Amino acid sequence: MEHGANPIRKIIHIDMDAFYASVEQRDFPEYRGKAIVVGGPPESRGVVTTASYEARKFGVKSAMPCAQAAKLCPHALFVPPRFEAYKKVSQEIRAIFRRYTDLIEPLSLDEAYLDVTSDKMNIGSAIDVARHIKDAIKNELSLTASAGVSVNKFLAKIASDLQKPDGLTFIGPSRVAAFMEKLPVEKFFGVGKVTAAKMKAMGLHTGADLLKLTEAELRFRFGKTGSFYFQVVRGIDNRPVQPDRETKSVAAEDTFNEDTSDLVQLKAVLKRLAEIVAGRVARNGLKGKTLTLKIKFADFRQITRSRTQEQVFTLAGPITETAAELLEKAVDGQEKIRLLGISLSNFQAAPGLPGAQLSLFEGLL
Repeated sequence: MEHGANPIRKIIHIDMDAFYASVEQRDFPEYRGKAIVVGGPPESRGVVTTASYEARKFGVKSAMPCAQAAKLCPHALFVPPRFEAYKKVSQEIRAIFRRYTDLIEPLSLDEAYLDVTSDKMNIGSAIDVARHIKDAIKNELSLTASAGVSVNKFLAKIASDLQKPDGLTFIGPSRVAAFMEKLPVEKFFGVGKVTAAKMKAMGLHTGADLLKLTEAELRFRFGKTGSFYFQVVRGIDNRPVQPDRETKSVAAEDTFNEDTSDLVQLKAVLKRLAEIVAGRVARNGLKGKTLTLKIKFADFRQITRSRTQEQVFTLAGPITETAAELLEKAVDGQEKIRLLGISLSNFQAAPGLPGAQLSLFEGLL
């Protein structure tokens, strides 16, 4: 089947359901059916790595401070993460993927894109391939995954989130245009709370609203990302599935509801971002030598400050301290700031680890 000059691709996005929490519930029967939070104890000031669906019903989310999670769900059990166990299970999941395709692009331990335009089993139907993979994960590993199937990565990623947990959603070529028109802007992959609020303030609530704007208008309002919105709202995403892409950076950033110059408040944000970055590098077995601080001021002027050292960054404490030092040297305490971000890069080689996406990024707002 042709789409222009190119054959229509068959892309699957597999996303494990509450992965770390589900592994804990599988391995420890006493956790089954219980609200569990994978992360440090509430008094540790750590953040939630993953919450079981029983805890999510109370509003507990990843990257939320554990103290807040304890308030939302007082009966939750807080379980320390076992990253080595999760890596082992991730490798077992990857082995299942390889039965069907070698075109696998891992995004993290618990999700990946698969290109099954030509699958190794000659099944032909991408929906059937996704169903086979989900069944294998459930029968062999006693875990559930959600799958999105479509013609490109953007649509497959959105589809996998529509019927969680244990879902399978197909967005076929004939459905793309209608689907994108109805899609709320906050459901667009990469659109966080702040951008969604900005869009709605402009009267942009759905894909249909975005379709009314030219690419130039979208670029004017949203920068380079405007071109991406222009393409994907039309169902166009030509990014290939790239097997075993080397991770170049791990980052987290936070856009504030109100601009501030309060160093105490800014350092508290850095501590929270450092916790998230430390958790992400630990989950992916990475050790970075370069830390970069990103600062965006109230007037949208943006600067970065970096420090490279021989001793690798892995723990939240040193990440926080270094970021705070860079912040103090970069600002005068008077200018108001609207965004802070921390990233780690220049990773040491970690033989035997599965690949990851080019940039593991998490924005809080």
